[in-house]
Amino acid sequence: FGQRFEIYDRGFVGQRRSERGFGVVPWSTHNKFIISYQTLRRPEYFEPLLQHLGSRLKKSLLVLDEAHTAAPASSSKYAIDSRITGVVRDLAPRFENRLFLSATPHNGHSNSFSALMEILDPQRFTRGVPIDGQSKALSQVMVRRLKRDLRAAKLGGTSFPLRKVVRVAIDGRPEELRLAEMLSEYTELMRPKKGRGQLVFINLQKRLLSSVDAFYRTLEAHAARFERGDLGKDANLDLSEAAETTLASSDEDTETTDSDEDQLDREADAEVRKATGLLQSPQARARQLLDEMLTLSKQLRHKPDAKVQKLIEWIEAHQCPNSQWGDKRLLIFTEYADTKRYLEAQLERAIESTSRADERIMGFHGAMSDDQREQVQRHFNGAPSDYPVRILIATDAAREGLNLQNHCADLFHFDIPWNPARMEQRNGRIDRTLQPEPEVRCHYFAYTERKEDAVLSKLVQKVDTIQDELGSLGDVVMRRIEGVLENGISASTASEIDRANPGEAATKAVHQELEAQRTDVQALQNEADAAAKILNESSKLLDFEPDRLRDAVNVGLELARAAHLKPVEDKDVKGQEVFELPPLGETWTETLDSLRPPRERDEPPWEWRKRPPQPVVFRPLDRIGEERVHLHLEHPFIQRILTRFRSQGYSAQDLSRVTVVPNPHDAVTRVIAFGRVSLFGPGAARLHDELISVAAPWLEAKGKGHLKPFAEEADRRALETLERLFQDIPKLGEVPQEIQSRLQETAPGDFAAIWSAVKDEAEARAHRATQQLTDRGLSEAEALRKILEAQKKTIERTLEGQQISLFQELAPDEQKQWENDKDHMQKRLISIQRELETEPKEIEALYKVSLQRLEPVGVVYLWPETKL
Repeated sequence: FGQRFEIYDRGFVGQRRSERGFGVVPWSTHNKFIISYQTLRRPEYFEPLLQHLGSRLKKSLLVLDEAHTAAPASSSKYAIDSRITGVVRDLAPRFENRLFLSATPHNGHSNSFSALMEILDPQRFTRGVPIDGQSKALSQVMVRRLKRDLRAAKLGGTSFPLRKVVRVAIDGRPEELRLAEMLSEYTELMRPKKGRGQLVFINLQKRLLSSVDAFYRTLEAHAARFERGDLGKDANLDLSEAAETTLASSDEDTETTDSDEDQLDREADAEVRKATGLLQSPQARARQLLDEMLTLSKQLRHKPDAKVQKLIEWIEAHQCPNSQWGDKRLLIFTEYADTKRYLEAQLERAIESTSRADERIMGFHGAMSDDQREQVQRHFNGAPSDYPVRILIATDAAREGLNLQNHCADLFHFDIPWNPARMEQRNGRIDRTLQPEPEVRCHYFAYTERKEDAVLSKLVQKVDTIQDELGSLGDVVMRRIEGVLENGISASTASEIDRANPGEAATKAVHQELEAQRTDVQALQNEADAAAKILNESSKLLDFEPDRLRDAVNVGLELARAAHLKPVEDKDVKGQEVFELPPLGETWTETLDSLRPPRERDEPPWEWRKRPPQPVVFRPLDRIGEERVHLHLEHPFIQRILTRFRSQGYSAQDLSRVTVVPNPHDAVTRVIAFGRVSLFGPGAARLHDELISVAAPWLEAKGKGHLKPFAEEADRRALETLERLFQDIPKLGEVPQEIQSRLQETAPGDFAAIWSAVKDEAEARAHRATQQLTDRGLSEAEALRKILEAQKKTIERTLEGQQISLFQELAPDEQKQWENDKDHMQKRLISIQRELETEPKEIEALYKVSLQRLEPVGVVYLWPETKL
């Protein structure tokens, strides 16, 4: 939308304080911000925001992406408020407008869904009160769409590609399979019966399934504790007391995607060493297995494994046949920094004989700065002829917030994440809107002889089924699968994954409260038709055409004493013209920065500014990452052009309130007088604004009354004629100076003669608008009254129907949340009664007209071309 947002983080705060002093409130230095949930919950950022917003900031908008993060977190039977829930609940009411975005708004708990909806709209919803999916309240605030529904309705064209999940079967090498067998035996010998210390073996298993190199690192950390000779001293400690594990934590509050993976690995190694301290000294066989695994993994860690070899074969066949690189790009995901480095080394060695080999592979990891991330995304999405990168190897830091689909329709999971939601997020980097290919392919590896791979294949198949069949219930199932894998992969894991279904209560809640909002194919098509009609009417009302903007730019360039835009050939852009900017003076340097290619990392600004501006277009591009700039009304270059155009026109008196336009469609001269009528409400709020036009045939007569508005039907259509003429401005001829001078002399008298008709028309329009505003105020007040009364009845029914038996089945923390929700509902009943007395009246008052104003705008003469 051409809007500039500031990323609110430690760097931004530091920069503002260095520029404006330590006492500055950074929130007051800009009006559009993006902030992560993790940053938002920190008091040093959150408290100043609350103070800046006050009780409610007018014309403010809160957009929550991944809004389900703010919902109470899943529990066994009753969802519990998280820290983020409390933060967002305090923040949301201070914004006048709220927009929540989520693909998975329901986690199977009714109280969690109602809590999220209350944050969105507390007048329609109350936490703890189940929501009827068929109710008007939900349909008035929720728009729910699924890709498959849109495809079925044949909406969106190729914007929603089909996803194909590809299993790449591998016959494992004996030494790799031997490692898995030894680890399995070692785990059986060493893992405690009651589960304490299991973190060691879970981590070892996960890392072996990723790469031998990653496995060796963790195995070495585990073995180091053996060498200290203090095993068993922590045996009386619970694992949660020994270390707070990142693996076992599923708290959405603490999960991040931008951490330094090496730091996470160091923390994981420390956790493994601590967890190892919970174990008893190994038996002789266990110690032998440990030594053998260390020796074998050290030998294998830098050699290409079977997955790498299969990956190289795919690259040779699809990306680089006969050692000649094509345009196809490949995205590879892995969980660990060790595996990422291992992959980079192996692939670099495999392609070192090809052209520009050192530029073909890029990496993405959590420690990268925003500028570095932007550069990777730009290169990977850029035109293959300009950017040689063909392979991107990424950790899970890239699984969210990146568009990587422009020239990439193939993805490989080098390892399969045990959190199914992460796999779905990875796939979403290329399976997304504006993917130009009709099909995307998401590959994963499976050793045919390794039992753990059979379990992970089952997981992938389950996730694929979830996406196809379960809709919103998919999130519930994926959480259950994640819980199954928390204790590692064993002989029973595959059957447990099969049984990981949403459960009767969650299924009922999701279907009743959310899935009812999905519409059938015919309804979607009807909605699309209605939206197209609104778009068409809005386009006519705004009367904006990109070609007119281009003409205005050329006029502005003339005023800047520069040449016009120059059309250029561009085979990559279809359906519209592409232009180059003419040379402009040094005063335009900073403005032209918005048109240059993005600056590369470590590129000096003076070198960057030697690069010419990119070609420009006036309509949106079909793909992201195109090396062209879309010029729109909010673009800095356009803003400067229009400002210069206006200031030049008024300062040179080239623009005035009297205009004459040649008219080839009529033989009679007509004059159109314009006025603007405005209606204001409380606090000088503008309630209505309308341009009034009155036309009359023009005669060179003297004295009052010589103009008769709407004397004939042609006068009533004069405004339509004027709009049609403005569309053909390049074809209009010049009006002689003699006629212009004559009309400037008569204009004041002509305007005065027709002004009374303008006032009469304005009075009629204002009266009609006032009545419409009054009716709207009454209808909205009545609608709110009904909403509040319905909510009151629903709360009363909920309180009457709450079961003590259910309360007794809950865990202590769930009981506390249940009591808090019950208390909130009782308080809400009291506040609803108060709102019924005050809120409807306040709504009516908002639409009460306090002031009416009519201002003269100007005069336009339609002069027949036959009289020129």
